[in-house]
Amino acid sequence: MKIGFIGFGNLGTAIAKRLLSQNFEIIGWNRTKEKMFSLPVVYVRTPLDVANQTDIIVLNLFDSKAVENVLTSEDGLLRATLHNKLIIDTSTNHYESVKGFHSMIKEKGGSYLEAPVLGSVIPAIQGMLTVLVSGDKSASDRASVVLNAIGKTIYYLGEPGLATKMKLVNNLVLGSFMATLAEAIVLGEAAGISKEKVIEILLVGAGNSGVLNAKKEKLLNEDFSPHFSIAAIKKDIGYLMELKADDGRQSLMGDAVNRMLDLAISNGYNDSDFSSLYATLKKK
Repeated sequence: MKIGFIGFGNLGTAIAKRLLSQNFEIIGWNRTKEKMFSLPVVYVRTPLDVANQTDIIVLNLFDSKAVENVLTSEDGLLRATLHNKLIIDTSTNHYESVKGFHSMIKEKGGSYLEAPVLGSVIPAIQGMLTVLVSGDKSASDRASVVLNAIGKTIYYLGEPGLATKMKLVNNLVLGSFMATLAEAIVLGEAAGISKEKVIEILLVGAGNSGVLNAKKEKLLNEDFSPHFSIAAIKKDIGYLMELKADDGRQSLMGDAVNRMLDLAISNGYNDSDFSSLYATLKKK
């Protein structure tokens, strides 16, 4: 099956590899085309070219600004005839911006499916992501051939915006948990316990979680090559704090995590995996 794919960052590349392994043919575009060279995909010059050559297009971009640019630029997707075309957006967007994307594409005769994913590079390659879906049910049904290839679990939430809001709620837990684990490991080491033993005990105690299991090797080896970067979680926590403010609530945990992320960025970890919060806190 031939599909379009736009956005070959760390997660986008992993999703693309999974789709290729499931016998999808990919027509792709990325702002930095060199990121695509390691993959057997057909590279085209613009997002418009992707839309002209495929009927189903997957997006995986850094933020809502990047999605909007791919849609509305001079050679963007909205310049194409989108009748009967489906855009599956796996990006983590701003909860207000995503509603506009639904409207823009519907006005052009296409279907937009909001489909942010839970999980990072390894589960993406394995087809083990969780996918949160908002949009027309008919579009969700049509997208199932793609979503079932990349996701183990699919949650259809219906109303535009809900999938994105749930993704932000999830990432508040993700960021808070990683921050707590980082601080706990540093504290255990400072008390005279080896990092290996601290992690081992946390994994059979209160720290046992998908987060620590996924990041165990990175923490042990201090390999912070990015699967999910500090910059990405910082963006998501920022969106979450705006969501809380709109609801008239203060984000106490969001504030705490945001301060830790700022510290990581000031120490040069912006593009490192978010497990580098450990290295940030370990520095005195």
